[in-house]
Amino acid sequence: MITPMRVFVLIFNANTENEGIHTIQVGDRNKILMFESQDDAIRFALMLEAQDFPTPTVETMDAEEIKEFCVSADYDWEIIPENSDLVIPPEINVEETDWQADGQYDDNYEDGLDFDDVPPAEETEFSAAELEKIRRKLEGLL
Repeated sequence: MITPMRVFVLIFNANTENEGIHTIQVGDRNKILMFESQDDAIRFALMLEAQDFPTPTVETMDAEEIKEFCVSADYDWEIIPENSDLVIPPEINVEETDWQADGQYDDNYEDGLDFDDVPPAEETEFSAAELEKIRRKLEGLL
């Protein structure tokens, strides 16, 4: 089978320093899915989102670059042909990722995601009163 030049992959936190590519785990190996069809990639991304996974961005990439990355990272890859059977994400997702869902990157972060970490109010750009005013305006728009 000839590898297409351009494929579609799923990227989390696209265009940030905390960017991560979606992989699935098969045994103890990571595998990157390369979709020939953008529609199939979007469908897969929507299924991930339905599983409460952070929403990925579908990006067009050169298949050879992805393969080179896989070789350097010791990952596997699979090309998902257009008009093939519907690919469904695994029901169980990895609890710890190499990237953080909020897009913030911490060099000392090793223990996985902790969604209970909320920055103290004094680190925010707005006072509590300003945030409350903004919240009311946004609710008014609904």
